[in-house]
Amino acid sequence: MGKDFEARLDAEVPATPGQVWDAIATGPGISSWFVGATEVDGATVRTSFGDGWIPDGTVTVSEPPHRFAYRTATAGDGRFVAYEYLIEGRDRAGTVLRTVTSGFLPGDDWAEEFEAMRYGTELFFETLVQYLRRFPGRTATPVTLFGPPVTDWPRTWRRLHAALGLEAAPRVGDPARGALTGDGVVYFTNPHTLGIATPDALYRFIRGLNGTLVAGHELFAAADTARWRPFLESLETIDS
Repeated sequence: MGKDFEARLDAEVPATPGQVWDAIATGPGISSWFVGATEVDGATVRTSFGDGWIPDGTVTVSEPPHRFAYRTATAGDGRFVAYEYLIEGRDRAGTVLRTVTSGFLPGDDWAEEFEAMRYGTELFFETLVQYLRRFPGRTATPVTLFGPPVTDWPRTWRRLHAALGLEAAPRVGDPARGALTGDGVVYFTNPHTLGIATPDALYRFIRGLNGTLVAGHELFAAADTARWRPFLESLETIDS
């Protein structure tokens, strides 16, 4: 049958409408909080997701600095995703950002994909909010890596939490300390994702639909990224 979906999220951020516009309507801005590396080339939004791929989007509305929207083409099975961003400046130093993510998932087995998309959308929106609060006007280098196949998700999360100096059930605001992340704080968590903010990065860990743990980091300073793949592999090979 398939599933129509729509997710609405909003937040007030301490950034100007122009800074918010740059974050949601330019390639460097989107690349600093969304998934993978993004280019906005005229009316086309193009995103590469590590070794993966996301369909190109077509810009449907561009009204700087108030409204930006784009959507993927409708596939033969009806699948598409659309994104809309509404920006409202306030008299005081702040901006209200509203987002709508909608689309259609085909088939009778849409439930797992819908759950993953819902959890991921929540993480990416909060990453956008944290980006605008912590790093307004700056851009990040996105790093996306896929770990090996996960055979036991509770075990993998437990090992990840331990490696980051976290309790078994971390909460927003908990302090974190990892060999690769340094000192940070949990800025978001749900059953499929974890976000850690540090002075120089936004680190994210995501349960991927492909059955692997995905590292989707945003780095605002030079860092050694070569150690992340062995780290992800170690979560599946070390003894409990």
